[in-house]
Amino acid sequence: MKYRRARILAAAALIATLAAGCSLEQTGSGDTVRVVVGYQSKTINTVTAGTLLRAKGFLEKRLNDLTAKGGPKYQVEWQDYDTGAPITAQMVAEKIDIGSMGDYPLLINGSRTSASERSATELVSITGYQPRGSLNMVVTAPNSTATTLSDLAGKKVSASVGSAGDGTLRQALSRANIDPAHGVDVLNQQPQIGASALESGQVQALSQFVAWPGLLVYQDKAKLLYDGAELNVPTFHGVVARRDYSKSHPEVLDAFLQAQLDATDFLHAKPLEAAQLVADNSGLPAEVVYLYNGPGGTSFDTPLKPQLVQAFKGDVPYLKSIGDFADFDIDKFVDDAPLRKVFAERGANYDAAVANFANPAPITGTDPSTGKPVSDPALAGEIWFDGQSTAQPAGSPTDLLRAVKAARAQGKKIRAAYVPDAELGTRWFADKAQWVREGDTYLPFITPSAVQRYQARHPGAVAVSYDQAIGEVRS
Repeated sequence: MKYRRARILAAAALIATLAAGCSLEQTGSGDTVRVVVGYQSKTINTVTAGTLLRAKGFLEKRLNDLTAKGGPKYQVEWQDYDTGAPITAQMVAEKIDIGSMGDYPLLINGSRTSASERSATELVSITGYQPRGSLNMVVTAPNSTATTLSDLAGKKVSASVGSAGDGTLRQALSRANIDPAHGVDVLNQQPQIGASALESGQVQALSQFVAWPGLLVYQDKAKLLYDGAELNVPTFHGVVARRDYSKSHPEVLDAFLQAQLDATDFLHAKPLEAAQLVADNSGLPAEVVYLYNGPGGTSFDTPLKPQLVQAFKGDVPYLKSIGDFADFDIDKFVDDAPLRKVFAERGANYDAAVANFANPAPITGTDPSTGKPVSDPALAGEIWFDGQSTAQPAGSPTDLLRAVKAARAQGKKIRAAYVPDAELGTRWFADKAQWVREGDTYLPFITPSAVQRYQARHPGAVAVSYDQAIGEVRS
């Protein structure tokens, strides 16, 4: 992986320059307390601390309640960025008080901000996580002949150095026995620049975080080559707050975490409405948002769970691989005391929530095509019919195909259908999956290598297209 050191140093210099060039702004003026929130509208696994939170006004409502009880007035300023790096730069400069980003950017955030007591941050909550790591993926052009990561040897791959997509790519290449230093030429590009480079043929693959892989595949501008879930390492997005600000205004952090829980509850209660709100405020298609934010997708759960902290510690060597970053103590960086307090205020059991690593919003209900309850999260899928306010559950991929077949016969318009990958469980678009027929059962896989692995173990399994599977499945 021929990372140009100049680019890495330039990224580090950007943070240092912003820190040196920005003067400290007061967080309060007179009777008004200012809170600046940095978020990423298109990184939709941070929506409960960003896009959805802002759209619903939960934070402002919580702060207004404090004002109504005799507290000062509060002014919330939202700053939208494409990646976590500029949020970190602004936190180093004491210009952002609370921010959200992915796990690898959080490493950089903790390292960079630790240089000063006033800029030092702490990880205070999780927005969303994926137990196996499917939040990050590698995609290729639609006409690519690559079927495994090994096929990228000697090719150009776009990634954002310091991002979760970059970290996943480095780990994946190492496991594929491809030298991360020389085997692949990785170009350090912002996600939208990399997407354009992939479409124009300037790069042969793109490794990014959500929602970019799903968006490009949905738009037929890419196909999935590698699912980060193959690493079987938890990935997550989280919230960081500047300690100095939190000490001065603990009630603001408390209100933010309360508001994040409000947004999380809303997302779980009204997932389609939440997806549409995020779509309206991010520019992403609602079908792509719902892929990740819908039931059975990302686990939206705030507690700082030990599996996530342990995986976070395992990512620390990544810092040294991309530049000169200071060591920092993750145990001191992770602070769940504010969130524990918020749980107690709501009468909720924080320890019980920590102990549960299952998705808090699995697909449930009754499959109308079979009349049976949807009981197995590893098989459950959904169909989003145009005009419906809730998605229709399906007990299994085969049942989903039957439902789609019946809907087509009735002339119903389907906005999207979602199925779990049969090997790793990753939620994906049914029409973008690669299907295999084994007897009367149909299984969806999301990468060519997954199909190859399954057929190697099941010689009788036959690859079929999505439309072929719908035509064949027995009603």
